[in-house]
Amino acid sequence: MSSGYEDEPMIDDSKKVQIVSNFILHTPPGELEDVLSDIQVLVNDAQVFKTAVMRAVATYNKDQFIPAHLPDAEQTVLVTEYNDLGSHRFFDPRSKQSFRFDHIKKLASECKPWKPDDLLESWRSCFEEEIDLYTSKHYKNGVACVFPMKEDSKNKSFILNICMEHHEFQPGNYWNGRWRSFWTVRIQPGSSIQICGVLKVQVHYYEDGNVQLVTSKDYQVNFDTDTKLDASKRFIEFVEECENSYQLALAENYKTMSDTTFKALRRQLPVTRSLIDWNKIVLYSVGKELKE
Repeated sequence: MSSGYEDEPMIDDSKKVQIVSNFILHTPPGELEDVLSDIQVLVNDAQVFKTAVMRAVATYNKDQFIPAHLPDAEQTVLVTEYNDLGSHRFFDPRSKQSFRFDHIKKLASECKPWKPDDLLESWRSCFEEEIDLYTSKHYKNGVACVFPMKEDSKNKSFILNICMEHHEFQPGNYWNGRWRSFWTVRIQPGSSIQICGVLKVQVHYYEDGNVQLVTSKDYQVNFDTDTKLDASKRFIEFVEECENSYQLALAENYKTMSDTTFKALRRQLPVTRSLIDWNKIVLYSVGKELKE
């Protein structure tokens, strides 16, 4: 008898790579290894798996601001698109090193000296000092990095890309989450400063269900400043104001959803107005089968 699947079109390798890549790029924080193991079983094709994984995992790690520990560095650096040197190498402006990063094993190796731009470094280090104080105050295990980038050598303008990451993985309690904060600071020395930022939160809760929270909010502000110290402090004040308001808004939204949305999704009790004892139902079913 026909199963009905004989006429279904076969999926070519390029489509398989696309499907696998989408699975990886939408993986909740802290669950990549489990997803890769499941995908490997489902695909059952070593070449397709390797092709999809290498590219997608690298993109995923940079998007998630994955922390990397350098052998000789005192502090952790983030792996992002803003310190990507190509060929799986990244730079750590804090320790003045470049390194190779294994995106699958999440290991840094082959460290080499890296020389920063002197003008950019004076601004970068000033912002880094302020952002380190802020991160240590508000995040238990947070990591922050400031990555400089030249924009216009004629006008001497440049950009500081500031990335902050904090995660909490609790698989034993069936949840994982990550907070990301990214800010672009466009600086024209002696003139104005433009700040654009985005806050991102992703949480996965999977005890007796499967619920994900994926949310983000954009911010921006312009102001004039003459000194690096004044600019860095005003930047931190703005970040703290944005993050506090965002967190309060999330908390208020949770309360509203708990009181309205979640209650509307399902009955808290069955039509009988009493909880179902699933153990008894199983026993009834077994007893019925034995009688038959």
